[in-house]
Amino acid sequence: MTDLDKSLEHLSLDENLSLRHKKERKELQAKVQALKKTAGKGDKKKKKEVLEEIARLESDLEKRHADELAKAETTTVNGVDHSNQEDDNQNQIDSNEADGKMNRVSRAQKRRDKKANEEKNRQAEILAQEEINKTGPRVIELNTIKNILAKRNLLLHPIASDGNCLYNAIRNQLRVTGRFADDVQTMRHKTANYISENKDSLIFYMTNPDTGDCLTDAEFEKYCADLKNTAVWGGQIEISALSQILQVPIEVIQATGPSTIQGDDKFKGPNLIITYHRNMYSLGEHYNGTRPKNSTTDNDDGDDNEE
Repeated sequence: MTDLDKSLEHLSLDENLSLRHKKERKELQAKVQALKKTAGKGDKKKKKEVLEEIARLESDLEKRHADELAKAETTTVNGVDHSNQEDDNQNQIDSNEADGKMNRVSRAQKRRDKKANEEKNRQAEILAQEEINKTGPRVIELNTIKNILAKRNLLLHPIASDGNCLYNAIRNQLRVTGRFADDVQTMRHKTANYISENKDSLIFYMTNPDTGDCLTDAEFEKYCADLKNTAVWGGQIEISALSQILQVPIEVIQATGPSTIQGDDKFKGPNLIITYHRNMYSLGEHYNGTRPKNSTTDNDDGDDNEE
């Protein structure tokens, strides 16, 4: 910054412009003189170009000065100098931008805080549910069944919940009692065929789960087909059919009420003992196997799930 520029800082807008314009006109005059010297004598083309350049420079300077004077008039009201208004406005803009950045950071922090609170609440809900589960229906039912089994010197043998739990629980018991066990698919086919062949005596015990009415002929046929070809869950009808097919009593232990036994009046034991759970899984009812408490091997665990 020149000494003149420094001296202009504290002048009013009109004074500032007047001095600066005077300075710029002097600078232009010096530049014009220098341009004229570049035009060689006798070189008309060069002289013409120099004159055109001088005319353009003078015109540009006059236009700029006129624009600056007009602008200065609009920024001065009632003798008050507003020459620093632009700087103030820019400072305000800069300040607003800074505030905006702070607000953006603040909103981002709020989102992080919200996410952290949601995760904290989720963990609290999980812990609360775990506490409820300790005394919930599932645990109460499981402990009740285990106590019943303990009195009979038996332990629970877990079976996978895959739709085939009844058949795998029966297979577990066949092996535990030293009997031959078909694979699950064969057992399903035999059960479906038995139910189909004994339709007249069984259909009156089979109802539509949605309406509660007895199955129609079409619904009965679909029932048997699903039993054969899908992992549809088995129940009392299938247990009764399996008891007849295997010619062995099948005993079902449950938490509430006495055990039920199918085929005990026709076939000799030892019984196949399975457990029935209403609340073990959210998807529905479930069957597990059993084994003697003094059993030292669990080598049939993996086979229980084979199809």
